[in-house]
Amino acid sequence: MIVAVTDGEPRVLTIEHGQALPSGPFEPGHRSLQAGLRSWVETQTRHPLGYVEQLYTFADLDRKKEARGRAVSVSYLGLTREVPSETGWDAAWTPWYRFFPWEDLRCTAAPVSHGSLGAALTAWADAAGDPAAVLARRRRVEINFGLGGQKWNEELVLQRYELLWEAGLVAESPAAVKPLPPTLGAALGRPMQHDHRRILATGVARLRAKIKYRPVVFELMPPTFTLLQLQRTVEALGGRLLHKQNFRRLIDQQDLVEETGEVTTGTGGRPAKLFRFRGEVLAERLVAGTKLPLVRAV
Repeated sequence: MIVAVTDGEPRVLTIEHGQALPSGPFEPGHRSLQAGLRSWVETQTRHPLGYVEQLYTFADLDRKKEARGRAVSVSYLGLTREVPSETGWDAAWTPWYRFFPWEDLRCTAAPVSHGSLGAALTAWADAAGDPAAVLARRRRVEINFGLGGQKWNEELVLQRYELLWEAGLVAESPAAVKPLPPTLGAALGRPMQHDHRRILATGVARLRAKIKYRPVVFELMPPTFTLLQLQRTVEALGGRLLHKQNFRRLIDQQDLVEETGEVTTGTGGRPAKLFRFRGEVLAERLVAGTKLPLVRAV
């Protein structure tokens, strides 16, 4: 899962017309798992990798329908800055909210509760039959999707996708309702091959959690940036709008950035100061990360 944020939109590098993540088998000629990863990614996308960390090992039965025996995948999360993708494997940068539209709360505070997706989840819960099972399903729906007075937790990306998978509301599920209700439309997101959307959900959740305690967001930023650009990047990753003053106060308290002494006139308004991450942050990468303030913008 290779992530970049461009113009306030988090994107992932995909292949095969957006249906898969870059991947390939671990071969005898690969010196290590990470060397194999870099080789396959650069072959399929022509994109060199920068920051990479191991994400998770996926080994569930029947992960790949055409595979003989059990297929085990070691997944990685890579952070970079977007460069034009190359042809050959239909590599392209795809906004990740096309796969998880319910995860983007920047335009609305309640993407599920008053929509057809919320109704479909409630119907699935009520179809359990047994009162205890209905109650358990309803509780899971409420906690994961912020319904029934529960607060939205931006880190529960994988739990939300797996709940939709269990309910048969995503095309990849063997229990998928066929045909899916037309009223849901784009609310269900774009499907992917095999379990690649589950892998993607795992990566989104990891990154949302990680930016709260490690300054990995700078891997996605240009060398110099405005504070507004930094805020928009954090908002894009978390899928939530942030309170401007709270965000800037937090950045000041953590001493993550420093002024360059230059300004930019490309903001459409008055010139904005340019900042860069402090050298100590770049060298150590061990200080507290950029937390998402609890107070959202109205």
